[in-house]
Amino acid sequence: MMDPANPVSKLRDLRDSIDNIDAAIVHMLAERFRCTRAVGKLKAQHGQPSRDPGREAEQVSRLRHLAAVSKLDPDFAERFLSFVIHEVVRQHETVRRVTNKDTSRSEHSSTGP
Repeated sequence: MMDPANPVSKLRDLRDSIDNIDAAIVHMLAERFRCTRAVGKLKAQHGQPSRDPGREAEQVSRLRHLAAVSKLDPDFAERFLSFVIHEVVRQHETVRRVTNKDTSRSEHSSTGP
């Protein structure tokens, strides 16, 4: 139980909250990347490019607005999203290489000697 008169107790409680929030962020990012890996597989299977500049611009605009409403620096939110998008594209390109390699192998094995 927090003793409001004790700054050490308040600091500990605030840090506990920060730790819980950090854990939630990690879990949410893991779920986000699970979804974006599935998107990457679909894109690779259907020959779509790893990047979608229109979608990225919509996301930047949407997150900047959400940040402003939430009293978070919109520039920070955009930099964070840019970092996430960079990782998503990297993963999509990895999935594309694996998918192309698998497709190439199956085409070669199905043609026979």
